[in-house]
Amino acid sequence: MNIKIRNAKIEDMKRVHELIMELALYEKLPKEVDLTTDDLIKDGFGEKKLFNCFVAEINSNVEGMAIVYNRYSTWKGKTIHLEDLIVTKKMRNNGIGALLLDKVILFGKEMGVKRISWEVIDWNIKAIKFYERKGAKLIPDWNIIHLNEEAIKNYH
Repeated sequence: MNIKIRNAKIEDMKRVHELIMELALYEKLPKEVDLTTDDLIKDGFGEKKLFNCFVAEINSNVEGMAIVYNRYSTWKGKTIHLEDLIVTKKMRNNGIGALLLDKVILFGKEMGVKRISWEVIDWNIKAIKFYERKGAKLIPDWNIIHLNEEAIKNYH
């Protein structure tokens, strides 16, 4: 199997959106996705680029992707956040996730970051074990907090 990891192009965003929807279905949250392909194009390739995207291509088909963006830690300084690393279900267990993670880590090294962070849902034991095998550390005692769009609008 010839797996090519590369920077995403605008024309990949439709497929990237499909992968995002596949992940949302897997996590049983498809109605939470408000993002469109046009949003991905504007935010990833527009005037103010908000993220970098890497794709895994096999036989000219995008079968995986990783999206990262800049963050800043008051403890560490320059960091990046891995928002999602997705490999389509039919292509899992072929080393694609590892190659995508390698690309994210190399990208972080090239940027000179002090930390790369991401979240993993607590019931996805396969993903947790995968990340731990790669040297990542699960941080206990921390919770993710979100303020959704409605709460932001109604904030006082």
